Amino acid sequence: MRLVHLSDLHLGFRQYQRLTPTGVNQREADVARTFARAIDLVIARQPELVVVAGDVFHAVRPSNPAILHAFRQFGRLRAALPTAAIVMVAGNHDAPKTAETGCILRLFAEVGLTVVDQEPQRVTFPEHDLSVLAVPDVPGLARPVLAPDPGARWNVLLLHGEVEGVLPREATPVDRAAMEIPREELRAPEWDYVALGHYHVYREVAPNAYYSGSIEYTSANAWGELREERAAGLAGKGIVERDLATGAHRFLPLEAARPLVDLPAVEARNLTARELDAAVRAAVDAAPGGIDDRVVRLVVRDVPRHVSRELDHRALREVRRRALHFHLDLRRPEVQRRDAAGAPMRRPSLGDIVREKLRTRELPSDVDREALVALGLRYLGEADAVVQAAVAGAAAGSAEGM
Repeated sequence: MRLVHLSDLHLGFRQYQRLTPTGVNQREADVARTFARAIDLVIARQPELVVVAGDVFHAVRPSNPAILHAFRQFGRLRAALPTAAIVMVAGNHDAPKTAETGCILRLFAEVGLTVVDQEPQRVTFPEHDLSVLAVPDVPGLARPVLAPDPGARWNVLLLHGEVEGVLPREATPVDRAAMEIPREELRAPEWDYVALGHYHVYREVAPNAYYSGSIEYTSANAWGELREERAAGLAGKGIVERDLATGAHRFLPLEAARPLVDLPAVEARNLTARELDAAVRAAVDAAPGGIDDRVVRLVVRDVPRHVSRELDHRALREVRRRALHFHLDLRRPEVQRRDAAGAPMRRPSLGDIVREKLRTRELPSDVDREALVALGLRYLGEADAVVQAAVAGAAAGSAEGM
């Protein structure tokens, strides 16, 4: 029994302002093209079981072109694998927030896929002596006991959610799943395979339990994913192939529709604006394969505000014109203090901590750092005002009772 496991397709994902000649967001078209390649790869492997572990679409209400593309590609998969079991489970991006709102994934039942979108369901395929326990990522879901079917030869757990303690700390706040599962609840050794969805980087949870990762860079932490993939020796995104009988396991890479290029960081301390212009130009010119039509980031550290204002912005506009997206991530110098943060001999305030964390942490390529800092401080001020009002009200009430 061979299976293919894919997840986090995020069809309909849009980013940046560039459009195709037909008026479609370019990144949406990229994701659609990669999905078609993924279907080609699945068909080429000819598995007996295909599991799709959620987040088929990027939004609960995807665009009509995204729905049509998905319908055609899943129809093509079913036609090419007429005897295979194909099971799809809803992820947090697919699941409506209210029960009366229907889930778009049910559409794929029309082409012969088994779709589980509302509550956990154990699906059996007698012709394969196979049982699949499918658990969607639905808010407020009562999770069942994750135990295999003793009457089936092959048992697979298909689940979208966060396995406790597996996701890196910087990844968890970005896009939270509705469901968090303690690792021991998976009961991984009892299953022939556990197919997980939600985390966008291929990751082993147990010898037979894996996140397949997304098929494209569609999260708010794409640069963090790229760094993780390099550290793990991964070529990028892909899908999983597993032989349940032998345990043979392969990660099958997918060619990205458009490369992400994270240029080596530039240290700008003590550089003039003209010297920094030259350093940026040299970094761009040295990009392997160039930057044309690619998504590119260049981090520049220790850039004083006056230097950033004096950069050659006409030259930067030309670089941005060449790339699909060019993000020059200018980071202010870290404030040197005697007492870790705040003024000398003064404990850092919460505002100091928030300001410095937001100015130095990694951000999505289309987020304005200074605007984010200002917004964070504003929210912090609003929250503080609420607390102060509550304290004042409680004190007044106490005084009246005396």
